[in-house]
Amino acid sequence: MLLLTGSVPVDGLPLLIGEIGISTGGITIDGTPLAINRGCEAMMKAASLICRELGTDSPHGLVAGDIGKRDGSEKVYYHLIDNLPAMDVDIVTFHYMMPDLKLNKKVLAAIDTMARRPVLIADAGSMYVAKAGGDATAYDVFTPDLGEAAFLADDKADHPTYTRGFIFHMEHDVPELIRRAYDAGNAPTTMFVKGQVDYICQDGEIVDTIDEPMVETMEPIGGTGDLITGMISGLIHAGKTPLEACRIAGRVNRRAGALSRPTPATQVGEILHHIPQALEEVLTQLETAR
Repeated sequence: MLLLTGSVPVDGLPLLIGEIGISTGGITIDGTPLAINRGCEAMMKAASLICRELGTDSPHGLVAGDIGKRDGSEKVYYHLIDNLPAMDVDIVTFHYMMPDLKLNKKVLAAIDTMARRPVLIADAGSMYVAKAGGDATAYDVFTPDLGEAAFLADDKADHPTYTRGFIFHMEHDVPELIRRAYDAGNAPTTMFVKGQVDYICQDGEIVDTIDEPMVETMEPIGGTGDLITGMISGLIHAGKTPLEACRIAGRVNRRAGALSRPTPATQVGEILHHIPQALEEVLTQLETAR
């Protein structure tokens, strides 16, 4: 099972867990509709589309409403702590949640009791808490943007807000940020650094870069990075290695963006619509290039 977890900005939304369904306007979890704008919902729909197109079973979602009060995030943490060891989970993706060092460590402790350790993927708040707690190497994949990569590169910062200026302004030297993150033990085996050029890293080395198609109008569209995290999750669930999944997802994201012919007013849902075609094209191109 692929389990996608996080919080959604809907005040009072109870804990939902169940198979993710694809709808015209978004997704459903256990029959409850959730609209797509960005964040967890966009990530979950991207993963679900990949799973559908590749013929694997649908992912499951675990979410709760949280508008910054921590209540929903805590519900997700506690459900994982209490139930994850008994769940037949192969991959867990942790996304937007209010960081809680103590609870996250309890989740990792619960995972340590599992007979078969799942692949762990983290982005956004879940990636922050992994790094701040010194637990980055317990994960398998991180998907930071450049600002988050600077945070991972700073061995003293415990939140992106506190990334030291001289490191934060090294965004022009992404390879150095990557080197610092790995040297400090703040990066997992595989890392996808999102930016004008996407960097794919394995065991501390940059093994691939993606810089085309270059669609400048994708930059102001919120949620495009969330699509990458979701697609990586779905691709691993379909049998790809984390490295293969990163290479495919980065190319699919850019191609889907180009197919949507975006303007700064474009919403991420319009890009999601083009993921199936983009996936088919990218897989064909990669197969031809072998």
